[in-house]
Amino acid sequence: MRNSNEVLLNVDEISQQPHLVSEKLNLSGMRCAACVQLIEFRIRQLPGVTSFKITPASHRADISWNAELLTLKRILTAVTDLGYGALPASQSPDEQEQKENKSALWRLFVAGFAMMQVMMYAFPAYLVPVPQIDGDLTPDVDKLLKLASMIITVPVILFSASPFFSSAWRDLKNRHIGMDVPVSLGILLTFFASVWATFHGGAVYFDSAIMFVFLLLGARLIESKVQKRTTAALRVLTQLSPAMAQRYINYPQLLLETVDVAVLRTGDYLMVAAGEHIPADGVVIAGDSSCDEALMTGESLPVSKTAGSNVLAGSVNIQGALVMQAKLVGGATQLSALIGMMESASLEKPPLVLLADKHASRFLIVILFLAFFSGIVWWQIDTDRALWIAISIIVVTCPCALSLATPGVMSAATGILAKNGVLLAKSKAIQAMASATHIVFDKTGTLTMGKLQVREMLSTDDVCVTAAIAMALACQSTHPVSKAIGDYLAQKKLNQGMPGFHKVREVLGGGIEAEFEGQIYRLGSVGFARELHAQEISIPVGFAGQTLTVLANEYGNLLWFALDDILRDDAIEAIRNLKGKGKKILLLSGDRLDVVNKIAAQCDIREVYSGLSPAGKYQIVQKLQTNGAVVVMVGDGMNDGPVLALADVSVAMGQGAPISQSRSDILLMSNRLLDLSFGMKVANTAYTLIRENLAWAVLYNVVAIPAAMCGWLEPWHAALGMSLSSLIVVMNALRLYLLPNPIYMTQD
Repeated sequence: MRNSNEVLLNVDEISQQPHLVSEKLNLSGMRCAACVQLIEFRIRQLPGVTSFKITPASHRADISWNAELLTLKRILTAVTDLGYGALPASQSPDEQEQKENKSALWRLFVAGFAMMQVMMYAFPAYLVPVPQIDGDLTPDVDKLLKLASMIITVPVILFSASPFFSSAWRDLKNRHIGMDVPVSLGILLTFFASVWATFHGGAVYFDSAIMFVFLLLGARLIESKVQKRTTAALRVLTQLSPAMAQRYINYPQLLLETVDVAVLRTGDYLMVAAGEHIPADGVVIAGDSSCDEALMTGESLPVSKTAGSNVLAGSVNIQGALVMQAKLVGGATQLSALIGMMESASLEKPPLVLLADKHASRFLIVILFLAFFSGIVWWQIDTDRALWIAISIIVVTCPCALSLATPGVMSAATGILAKNGVLLAKSKAIQAMASATHIVFDKTGTLTMGKLQVREMLSTDDVCVTAAIAMALACQSTHPVSKAIGDYLAQKKLNQGMPGFHKVREVLGGGIEAEFEGQIYRLGSVGFARELHAQEISIPVGFAGQTLTVLANEYGNLLWFALDDILRDDAIEAIRNLKGKGKKILLLSGDRLDVVNKIAAQCDIREVYSGLSPAGKYQIVQKLQTNGAVVVMVGDGMNDGPVLALADVSVAMGQGAPISQSRSDILLMSNRLLDLSFGMKVANTAYTLIRENLAWAVLYNVVAIPAAMCGWLEPWHAALGMSLSSLIVVMNALRLYLLPNPIYMTQD
């Protein structure tokens, strides 16, 4: 027994625990991965910050800190000091976004208007140059046109290009080279060199500077519009949960209070009016309605809800009012887990993309060095062209295309998959799915519905006693087989006088074992029962071709249960589609060979393995991978944990696994196997687009850099090429939306 000093010590330890606070922030002003890295690095250095992670797709951040050492105001100030915007997630960013969009449009308008005017003044110099180069333009008129161009360019430099300068200054102040450093350098060098040439003679490129600003502003405006579209699914999900809820003060009394959803607790009774969002996961106590759960489960049709029905946070109550009791609230809801998984997926990148990102910042440094080196070389060859060639190199190789090559595609893929009931938990699955060679299926709960029903029961002993033991054991597990047996015995009213067990344990792939009155009992597969009593087992007449479960003790089998399962409606078509894509299909099951062959024959699966333990499935997949296969494993998440963790891509059915199951890369929330086939198509297309974008960015730079170094590109050529290269990769990402929705979706 502990003494009083130990108790006091524990109290002191508890009192010294830090007061941790968590908050979500809305961020603005981020342009690329370098912005994310800079903000995360600086905020994590603040005293008291325990964790800080930004989700680039939604421009949101999760932060936890010690409230005794740090305040939210100081955190927000630290972000704004870096040159970015930050607001608590509870404050809507719409007003700030509208203000930013309005400013962006004005900057684009000023640059576009100035570009047209300066082009008019530059045009005569191209057609009828000054007499020194065999032209008819007089020096006075030439200087006047240059002065007019300079005056018109000043507002563009001071107003339209100001975001580039502020961003570049922020990066340099933080000893970091970001995308806007070469952009700003190119603009300023072009402008001031042209100002010098205006008063001391020589060619000016005010038109190139303005065109560069205009094209870059236009490309970024389009980029922001595309980003909002590609992250629409994630943005919608984050707005599904209502801010307030109607809670009963003392149910069943009808007194209601309006409370913040954040203060809801498990067990609270809530009233949800028609048209409102469900505030928590729970069960309907009273009422008759239907709910739209499309974004959570992929189910396109409203789902009927009556007393006893489960409801999900974020779904919309369509018809009548419902009274519900909260079971999961806050971050524990399925909606919160769904958002968390999508945000985590947006943070991860395929290996090919990580390789490109790793070298992006180094690429900037190399470009600045090449520009400086080329300028020195050309200074020896042609002094008048040296500066312009250096500027062209900086402008033409601005790494916008390289940094934009991936985010748009990944965001679009994540959103499209989520819309069709496929939750991408880890983005690395995109690359693995695109290169998959083998698709391995579990049987129960995957190819079949997993809603087993007991067709027949056979007893070899006192049925009342053995049924009570079987019922008690079945209640110890959530496996579909146990649930089916429990429902059957309860319906037959054979669950009277259930005994209490000792030493209960569940064996993956086997069943339930427990001790009662000194005797060990097992409820599970035939092989699991044979291990207990070591007797030869002959299958009862009429039980062939059905899933069998046995209740046994050390003396033999006591009860036989013959269960039937139903093949999923879309299983045959899904297997046909996957085979049509050249994938090899395998079926791994712990069930008997005759049962597995029956399902395999219906789905036309030729490679079948039966009677497997979880370890047996693991070994087969491991052997496939050793031989060079890229394996996608589809299971119900019940006893497939080891093999799901081993597979290159693990896919869990939404009905069989908790949504927060960490071992799965993909969750089929819709429970439709056809959605897996659609997901493979999206993954193939997305990975192809990523490779095309990266290939284009590399090819563009391979061609553009030598051309600029050789003096073949004028600054305006460089500005046009850089902007067009960025637009190409952004527009290419939108091709993902050209994929047709699955036919069964449109039929609904």
